[in-house]
Amino acid sequence: MENITDLFEQILKNNRAVDLAEAEFKRMIADDDELHEQYREWCDETGHTERRGFLDFAEEYIADQNEVWDTLNDEYDN
Repeated sequence: MENITDLFEQILKNNRAVDLAEAEFKRMIADDDELHEQYREWCDETGHTERRGFLDFAEEYIADQNEVWDTLNDEYDN
């Protein structure tokens, strides 16, 4: 995958719960050494730990999505 964050987003969109998304991602990196290396590099570049990197991304992604919906709701309510 060209950008690992695209993969993160795809996994989050395909799973209704963050813990399920994280479990799927962990399975993927356990089975794919190249993906695991990409994840390590992403963590190094962004200052995340491998243990929390995906979860940190997920929390930020969900907060951003919620902000978009809140903005749309505010515009609709006015």
